[in-house]
Amino acid sequence: MQEFLFYIKLGLDHVLDFGAYDHILFLSALAVPFTFKNWKRVLVLATIFTIAHCTSLALSVYEVATVDVGLIEFLIPVTILLTALFNFAYVYKEAMDVGLFLHILATAFFGLIHGFGFSNYFKMLMAEEEDKITPLLGFATGIELSQIIIILVVLTIAYVILDLLKVKRSIFIAIASILIIAITIPLLIATFPK
Repeated sequence: MQEFLFYIKLGLDHVLDFGAYDHILFLSALAVPFTFKNWKRVLVLATIFTIAHCTSLALSVYEVATVDVGLIEFLIPVTILLTALFNFAYVYKEAMDVGLFLHILATAFFGLIHGFGFSNYFKMLMAEEEDKITPLLGFATGIELSQIIIILVVLTIAYVILDLLKVKRSIFIAIASILIIAITIPLLIATFPK
């Protein structure tokens, strides 16, 4: 049980690390178009992201797949940028009119990329472990819990801005997405393959 709790904490720390804020940026971009009225949609997307993220970790731990870390480090901010750009579909359409299927596929693919970004470190941690399932499940639980925290924060901010301050939804989505893009651009430049 203590090992399971260790990996839950590792998953929480992995996502909520302000020093490596790529997960926070990605989840913020993912949650920006949503409100508490359609929280189930963003929770489904976050869970799909967790499953894909842990799938790439499992592929790495069991040595099924290895990837170029430099390329993954560049692709992570690309996923943030693309998610923030996709939000502009919500600026022009109501949330229920934007197809969820494409969003689900993109989120799953982006989750795989983010998982491979952490896979080398996680694989090193797991080198001495005989049971690899328990740590993977603990880590997945920590990731999911931390994602729920971030989503709740973003939905709360959206509630304050949209319902209390009465800012138009399309303006909120556009400004939040532009802000995320502005923060992501230096990450893209810093990780651009040489």
